[in-house]
Amino acid sequence: MSPEGRLAEMQITGKTAIVLMLADPVDHIRGTLLINERFARLGLDAVIVPIHVRPENLAGCLDAIRLMHNVRGLGLTIPHKIAAVPLMDELTASARRLGAVNFVRRNPDGTLTGTNTDGAGFVTGVAANGVDVTRSRALVVGSGGVGRAIALALADAGVPELALANRDRLKAEELAREIAQCVPGCGVRVLDARQPDALDTIDLLVNATSLGMRQDDPLPVSIARLRRETVVAEVIVSPAMTPLLIEAAARGCRVIGGAEMLTPQPPLVAEFLGLLQPG
Repeated sequence: MSPEGRLAEMQITGKTAIVLMLADPVDHIRGTLLINERFARLGLDAVIVPIHVRPENLAGCLDAIRLMHNVRGLGLTIPHKIAAVPLMDELTASARRLGAVNFVRRNPDGTLTGTNTDGAGFVTGVAANGVDVTRSRALVVGSGGVGRAIALALADAGVPELALANRDRLKAEELAREIAQCVPGCGVRVLDARQPDALDTIDLLVNATSLGMRQDDPLPVSIARLRRETVVAEVIVSPAMTPLLIEAAARGCRVIGGAEMLTPQPPLVAEFLGLLQPG
């Protein structure tokens, strides 16, 4: 049977490895469809399911998961990625460096180990779409959990110039100092995304904010002088075409949807959770 057929006839039993995806809200979650499809393609008896957990209940939910023996782990998305860090028993090097967690492994003794695959997933995804980050002057809008991961991953991957913008400018400046210290070869600066000249020298624009989940959201950056040569990428999976991507495409820009950041991640996640053998 094809992977699509296995997915369509997915049978969840007591042997199925359960993975949860915690978010608030959950009505925008579509990445679990992609992950479940990839789990099926990998031949795994595993399923990931969205769970609506409010911020004030996150700690209690994680304590409950420690007691659920057939839960192999969980994913975390807005607004839980940073808040979950102090609630982990252990962090991988990537999660510790980024100060954000997007996947958690429940170990056999009930302890929780957090990791972060956002940055690696994004860089792999844009490379698969023909973007050479080593030749791209990039702007990352948003300095939250996913924005930090992407910015640091771009710097590590060799982007020559990196601009950061955030509603709270001090947060962007703090991230800029961290990147300058960790990756001294990367020219990093902070700018105001609302200024008309924000995109004058940008080759790769990344929206790492939640603006765009609703069609009436304002654009996260001024596109008054968006150049046709600029590649515009999203982290938002649903809708597939955000207002920013629609505007960029109308101007002739190449656009990359948020699903491209998720596509490389399921095998990494399956290996981290112990569902798939390394290699």
